[in-house]
Amino acid sequence: MNIPAELKYTKDHEWVRVEGDTAVIGITDFAQSELGDIVFVEIETEGETLDAEEVFGSIEAVKTVSDLFMPVSGEIAEFNEDLEANPEKVNSDPYGDGWMVKVTISDASQLEGLLSAEAYGDLIK
Repeated sequence: MNIPAELKYTKDHEWVRVEGDTAVIGITDFAQSELGDIVFVEIETEGETLDAEEVFGSIEAVKTVSDLFMPVSGEIAEFNEDLEANPEKVNSDPYGDGWMVKVTISDASQLEGLLSAEAYGDLIK
């Protein structure tokens, strides 16, 4: 199971990569493997400001649909539009080309409440 050490994680299986005042968000390798073949990623919150733990979209696999939760409060600045035509990138490269949204962070102190790679690894054991 791939759990990059430089990322932060949530108990809901999202990952966060901080780039200045922006958080790049996706789902973890564990989450994509549990979901199976991803067929659709729906993000209709671009441009909206959401609180931590609010739903920012959904991800549909062959057998199920799951909500996506905000790890931190902020404005959804960008959606990875490549996922509209190629949702399988979430399966093949969850930490790279399979990223979902970029969020302008409104409260950086919330990052401290996220899980480290080690803590996330313990959660999914």
